[in-house]
Amino acid sequence: MGRIPNATGACTAQVGNPVLRQRGDRMRRRALLLSMGSLAALAGRVRPVQASTPTIGFLSSVSPGPWQPLIAAFRKGLEELGYVEGRNVTIEYRWAEGQYGRLPALAAELAMRQVAVIVATGGGPSALAAKAATVTIPIVFAGAGDPVALGLVNSLAKPGGNATGLHLFVVGLEPKRLELLRELVPDAPLIAVLLNPDNPEGAAQRRGIEEAAHSTGQRITVLAARSEAEIDAAFAAMSEQRANAVLVGADPFFNSRREQLVALAERHRIPASYELREFVAAGGLMSYGNSLSALYRHIGLYTARVLNGEHPGEIPVLRPDTFELVMNLKTARALGLSIAPALLARADEVIE
Repeated sequence: MGRIPNATGACTAQVGNPVLRQRGDRMRRRALLLSMGSLAALAGRVRPVQASTPTIGFLSSVSPGPWQPLIAAFRKGLEELGYVEGRNVTIEYRWAEGQYGRLPALAAELAMRQVAVIVATGGGPSALAAKAATVTIPIVFAGAGDPVALGLVNSLAKPGGNATGLHLFVVGLEPKRLELLRELVPDAPLIAVLLNPDNPEGAAQRRGIEEAAHSTGQRITVLAARSEAEIDAAFAAMSEQRANAVLVGADPFFNSRREQLVALAERHRIPASYELREFVAAGGLMSYGNSLSALYRHIGLYTARVLNGEHPGEIPVLRPDTFELVMNLKTARALGLSIAPALLARADEVIE
């Protein structure tokens, strides 16, 4: 059998040798298996990193612009327990822009994406949409309505199911807000009340206000608004009816339209009471309610606890029991109002 000289002049066996050909095939297969094993080991190292980066579905009934300070507070709560957006957690945002009818589809979209948890903010409509979209994905909600009555949880202490969160004590505050407004504008013949008819808590708010007005003999007129145009029309109606003050009901859509509401109250020269401090900081006269920044930080903390493995059904629903009275002296002077010293002394914050 002949031999083929190689480049060095040495001889190699003829390529047709079957024994050597089989040996070469085995070496090639071994190299291929080693290569595939290396790729598998690399994939095994990559997958846990992907799995450790959960996605939060953030569902809100409002618009993103006015809510950015609260989103910052939410992120702060997450960070306190080790979750930083863009580093080890992803957040998918869905905004209904004040159109509550869009919430079911947005919630269903997040559920289809199999997010790790749905954070439902902006009131009861968001929480109800999330609850209808999934019975398995954990839900952390922030709502003003009674979560037990709404069917979100079994009880505040033991929620059960897949949801927990914050119960904002808003509806029960409306009589107190009416009392403070009457103290600010004493002997007002007529006080207007602005409510959103699309808000599930709107009926309960109206009952509470009407009962409080009846018990004190205060005459009120209830106006409805669910859009920017209807807010404008409501303030025009207040002027026509010569209302002496207005109580703006607690509502996520109204919160997202605070600049419009404050501007209309100023234009029509009508003293107004709002739910949140943010209205007063924007030039509104008075607010009484929860601190939203503190609440959104707690939502972030609750979300992080769920991401850490706690079952939402075992995390008690938080019910904040501290409220803040904020007043704007500059706005009061512009309206020609003199705030009673006793009322001013009870304010938690006075903006000059």
